[in-house]
Amino acid sequence: MSERLLLAIAASLAAFVLALALFWQPEIPERPLPVPGLAAGGDFTLESAGGPVSLRDYAGKVVLVYFGYTYCPDVCPTSLAATAEGLKRLKPEELSRVAMLFVSVDPQRDTPARLKDYAQFFHPAIVGLTGTPQNLAEIARRYGVFYARQPLDTATGNYVVDHSSDTYIVGADGKLVGKIAHATPPDQVVVAIRKYLNQP
Repeated sequence: MSERLLLAIAASLAAFVLALALFWQPEIPERPLPVPGLAAGGDFTLESAGGPVSLRDYAGKVVLVYFGYTYCPDVCPTSLAATAEGLKRLKPEELSRVAMLFVSVDPQRDTPARLKDYAQFFHPAIVGLTGTPQNLAEIARRYGVFYARQPLDTATGNYVVDHSSDTYIVGADGKLVGKIAHATPPDQVVVAIRKYLNQP
């Protein structure tokens, strides 16, 4: 291959790449940027296998709130297992003043019955909740939670839901007071819970 031909091919490729950079503008799905600090939080009512559950039902307790879904392949089981182990390390008196809510971000597949079985696999104190897509979106917004269903995998017929992985801490007064990061070890989960249990 002559040097002239190689230069012509290189010039054509360069022109193609330049044209691609200038004129090709693919549609990128818009995602909200993470908001620093704590969101507003607040009361909500969702459905459990035993009927409606409101955050205010747990007034006087420290409540852990985790947003996830039962078909989650890795993040949810990891977070729930670590938090459940932390709950097991609390003294009985401490555990009586703590509750945990597992809020599904996949209402299409997560029924209240499925959520109950899934949540209680990790710890009997965890209550699984779901609601309408609109209700869940409004609650997630108030808690600063991001989630987005990804396109269906045509080979398997399944889909995943990308979502925030922090566990939110609601104080005994019903106000959002903190977060536990994903993959926090159980002993540090205990420290975080006790911090708010021991507040006046």
